Amino acid sequence: MATTGFWPVKGHLKDVLLYAENPDKTTARRYLDDDLFNALRYVENDGKTDQRMYVSAINCPKQRSYECMIATKRRYGKLGGNVAYHGYQSFQANEVTPEEAHKIGMETARRMWGDEYEIVVTTHLNTDNIHNHMVVNSVSFKTGRKFENHIRDHIRLREISDAVCLENNKSVLKDSPFYGSEKKAYWIRRSGQLTHRDMLKQDVERCLSIARTPEEFERNLKAMGYIFIRPKENHKHLSVKAPGWQRAVRLYSIGYPTEVINARMLANREDEDYYRRRYQHPVRKPKHTPLLTLEMQYKKLKKLDAVDIVFLLIIELIKLIIGNNIDENISRPLSPAVRQEVAKLDRITQQYSLILECKLETMEDVHSLMDILKDRITTLENERQHLRNKLRRVKSPEEETELKQKCREMSEKLKPFRDRLRTVSQIEGEYLRLKALLETERQMERAVLQRQQER
Repeated sequence: MATTGFWPVKGHLKDVLLYAENPDKTTARRYLDDDLFNALRYVENDGKTDQRMYVSAINCPKQRSYECMIATKRRYGKLGGNVAYHGYQSFQANEVTPEEAHKIGMETARRMWGDEYEIVVTTHLNTDNIHNHMVVNSVSFKTGRKFENHIRDHIRLREISDAVCLENNKSVLKDSPFYGSEKKAYWIRRSGQLTHRDMLKQDVERCLSIARTPEEFERNLKAMGYIFIRPKENHKHLSVKAPGWQRAVRLYSIGYPTEVINARMLANREDEDYYRRRYQHPVRKPKHTPLLTLEMQYKKLKKLDAVDIVFLLIIELIKLIIGNNIDENISRPLSPAVRQEVAKLDRITQQYSLILECKLETMEDVHSLMDILKDRITTLENERQHLRNKLRRVKSPEEETELKQKCREMSEKLKPFRDRLRTVSQIEGEYLRLKALLETERQMERAVLQRQQER
């Protein structure tokens, strides 16, 4: 069976210098675009392809694949944006020979992109799972259109790969993400974030690493903010849930059936090195309440539901999670949802900087700033349209050049206002979301305090 996927090769594209008109000529390294060059060189790495035996190309000579791709981009004037797409096709261990894998990869790439795009296909042998890499030019040599990368394209690649595998008497992977309903999870992971199942899997693994009894395993998960759902009489699998989740998750669905959990706890009981490992990697018990402690500090300044305070509290909680110089014994946030915000720290920090700069304390302040920015953008757009109307009645090339330059300058003035309006618009929705996260964390910490008082 083969798993598939692809992603855009992004990066800041350098200005492409003039190079020889004939793409078949040798192109000096200094004229090459780094992002596309690095992608091609990675998949053609001699150490991974058995001395380049399994490197092939479609719609271009493999020795000058880079020059052909750049020539296509230059021909249609499309040197920006995504420079290429990097795909993979990975096979189950010991299922295919290198020759078979390369043949399947070539046919898959040809059916998927071969009608319009230049492609380099290589077969890597440096892991137990033989796998193909495919670098596809983002610009069509036939039409000049750029590949758009929709979710249906990822589904189509999997379908083509399965069809080719079946034609070559290989197995296929049924009920994989693109056969099910995991589209949302796919895009979350592509953006560098974790789904709540990913977060749960990390937490279960950490708890299992030091648990020796079911009671200890359950206690550790509760300490990390989860609620244990007792299985029904006719169902033996454990389920857990966190505040804010719509439904519970059965642990067997993320790779932890009851048999695996019991075997891991038995191994811990028999492990002579157990106590040293547990001491080094303890599961934090919720003896402290970091959010309530922070709120006591900021309550003296202003209301806790002020826009700037909500963002500040989230940032401070994230620092407790990722801070390298923070004592392990200090309590981390309980809610898994708050811990998932780590991946969004850059965006939240950018929004918080604008909040401080513009002194936004209430949603009225946010709406007022949005209105000011919209008015300013409308004024500049009207001025630019006036210049464009004049362009229709130019009387000399000099006048046309001057008006076009003024239009470009007006567009440059518009850009920072539009960027700021986009960020301010995001703040409104982000504020409500973060406020709800803080309320969930607040309720969990109050429950901890109540249990301590009952003891």
